[in-house]
Amino acid sequence: MGSKMQKIPHKKGFYERFIKRPQDFMLALIAAAALSPVMLVTALLVRMKLGRPVFFVQERPGLNGKIFKMYKFRTMADGVDERGEPLPDELRLGHFGAILRRTSLDELPELINILKGDMAIVGPRPLLVRYLPRYSPRQARRHEVRPGFTGLAQVHGRNAISWEEKFDWDVKYVDHVTFLGDWRIIFATIGVVLKKEGISSKTSATMEEFMGND
Repeated sequence: MGSKMQKIPHKKGFYERFIKRPQDFMLALIAAAALSPVMLVTALLVRMKLGRPVFFVQERPGLNGKIFKMYKFRTMADGVDERGEPLPDELRLGHFGAILRRTSLDELPELINILKGDMAIVGPRPLLVRYLPRYSPRQARRHEVRPGFTGLAQVHGRNAISWEEKFDWDVKYVDHVTFLGDWRIIFATIGVVLKKEGISSKTSATMEEFMGND
């Protein structure tokens, strides 16, 4: 049985109420300014190698399940089968797109979402809208906080762990939002990105579809 998304009364501590959002805004602003040359070069390369559009824009559920448009750099080429259906990710993800994902450069436009308030620096990753009715009530708790650029699941295996493990880490984060915890995750994320860990699952170029719970 899927969960019905609704506004959930989430108990916020002092950090989450007064510090987290201003901190996220300032960090995203500093990062956007510092990384603007990298983002510009990446955008030009995407335009040259993959064509238009440069950005991949997709609706994702955020805080309390509210839908927002998430921005990323495009990593996949266009490609359909004889029925007009998109080809599998691994066939559309070329060498250039794989590099963008390994280096997490494709995620940089999400800084726009953080500045807008759609996302946080740290939180459960925003997943697909169609997953909403597939969550158990406990798994749906991941939407009690803003989705994040990175999170506990990303520093504990990323796409190399199961959906159940991911959601367990997400809920653990929801129950323990702290200043020190967020900074530990931020520094751990730097290590994960440099080591290029957990980019793909064992059977997919990204991650298998979440089909719900038995």
